[in-house]
Amino acid sequence: MASTETPDPAGFKLPDPEVVGRSMADIAERSQRLVAEWLKRQSPSGGSSGGSSDPLNIGSAFLEMTTRMMTNPVGLVHAQLGFWQDYLTLWQNTAKRMMGLEAPAVIDAPSTDRRFKDDAWRDNEVFDFVKQSYLLSARYVQDVVKQVDGMDPKTAQKVDFYSRQFIDAMSPSNFVLTNPEVLRKTAETGGENLLKGLSNLLGDLERGKGKLHIKMTDMDAFRMGENIAVSPGKVIFQNDLMQLIQYDPTTPDVLKRPLLIAPPWINKFYILDLRPKNSLVRWAVSQGHTVFMISWVNPDEKLAEKGFEDYMNEGYLAALDAIEQATGEREVNAIGYCLGGTLLGSTLAYMAAKRDDRIKSATFFVSMLDFAEAGELGVFIDEEQLKALEEKMNQRGYLEGSEMATTFNMLRANDLIWSFVVNNYLLGNDPFPFDLLYWNADSTRMPARMHSFYLRKMYQENLLKDPGGISLNGVPIDLGKIKVPAYFLSTREDHIAPWRSTYRGTQLLGGPKRFVLAASGHIAGVVNPPEGGKYSHWINPDLPPTAEDWLAGATEIAGSWWPDWHRWISALAPAKVPARTPGDGKLRPLEDAPGSYVAVRLV
Repeated sequence: MASTETPDPAGFKLPDPEVVGRSMADIAERSQRLVAEWLKRQSPSGGSSGGSSDPLNIGSAFLEMTTRMMTNPVGLVHAQLGFWQDYLTLWQNTAKRMMGLEAPAVIDAPSTDRRFKDDAWRDNEVFDFVKQSYLLSARYVQDVVKQVDGMDPKTAQKVDFYSRQFIDAMSPSNFVLTNPEVLRKTAETGGENLLKGLSNLLGDLERGKGKLHIKMTDMDAFRMGENIAVSPGKVIFQNDLMQLIQYDPTTPDVLKRPLLIAPPWINKFYILDLRPKNSLVRWAVSQGHTVFMISWVNPDEKLAEKGFEDYMNEGYLAALDAIEQATGEREVNAIGYCLGGTLLGSTLAYMAAKRDDRIKSATFFVSMLDFAEAGELGVFIDEEQLKALEEKMNQRGYLEGSEMATTFNMLRANDLIWSFVVNNYLLGNDPFPFDLLYWNADSTRMPARMHSFYLRKMYQENLLKDPGGISLNGVPIDLGKIKVPAYFLSTREDHIAPWRSTYRGTQLLGGPKRFVLAASGHIAGVVNPPEGGKYSHWINPDLPPTAEDWLAGATEIAGSWWPDWHRWISALAPAKVPARTPGDGKLRPLEDAPGSYVAVRLV
């Protein structure tokens, strides 16, 4: 049927009534189904659970802030006067611009703020006024919050965090009528973008069964083992908690000492093997390492009672036994990434107490051993929130992966939430295929017992750093007893494991240590291959008591930190042997890499 669409005199495209009718009928049917599903899930009392109406404990935090603010109103008055003065200047400057005169911006967004990248935010007087009004208001709110004296530090952090969440949500870029790019596309398509966006929204609600699961990338564009996680190898061992992958060699000779990598079980291992060009696995194999990777299971309610020490027993310790069977080698170099590094430190302390010396070197990727400065994740750790979380976990046996993913996304809300709201729902675009975002959306569950132990003993009580503060298998552990050489890799813009916190680990271990700081964040700073040369890193052989002193004496080096790490680790044990192929030893291959555990998806 030929389109009847014609542009009206104002430049708006009139949509095809038949297309609109079909779209609205589809939207109505899907909406009705979603509401019915939501009602079905509710308890007889009208709520989904009997927990607190404020499980995040936000209300009490803001009540304390308001109470303290009112006891000293002088600062508030000064902030208001400054805000209104800036606002008056903005009005005057906007009036000048409307008369064709030049006028400087009162406030402007950083060049890195992609919300205001459209030229209209700068060139159009109205949108420039809207943008600057928002930025002035945002600055005012943040200034007021930060100037309140006498609050408990944890409460102050929570108020600051949720104030920024509110500020981000209220950005004019998030609304149809105040986003020039959205208005332009609405005019060009006759509103079809908004219909498509509503369909996208309903699709995300359907995928989440009534909960909003924002689609960040084309989830059908990637296939495990075909275009991501493609490094060849074999699963040579498995138990309830993990599969152990041994990768095929690419060099005739390899370092005698194998390399064991343990990623965090909060995410899947293939962040280290996304594509050949940025795969740490591929690169390490090409440097002559026999690489073994732990691929953690995506647990369900049957594994609810698996604890932190089970991840040690069935993770690192079981892998060490398997590697010896596969290669005949007792000595191993080990890498732990994030939570995998926290487990590595705990395991090494346990092994020191048991006089087990099989791990000969330890590399910690963005890993915390001292949780005193845990960054913004600490906002989610207080007694009220932990009790609410434990109640949910005990009902199901695990922490749902989507809940963990939402927490991490909130730490970078503009990039990982609101940018997709604008793109998918307001502009009506389909998300772009992006392997990193596919991995980010491939969330995992946490066993209830393990996760409760981790949050309480590490984040809330910070006991790992204390000698005897934590016991594993009934054995009190002490990080100071760890004497093996250790390499700490941290990233300067890490929002999950702040580098000043990870640096504290260098002061806890007893052996020789090296600390390297990479540019960028928790993922991009780690996955930074030499061929890309994208981010620099800082080195300093000295390890003064504070991170600030270390940085003051550090030297910036262009490019990836990977070669620095390889020089360090290969110098510890340079002996080589003929390359080992999976299956050469006593363990028969079970299946091809990347294995079946990693393929289990939640959505």
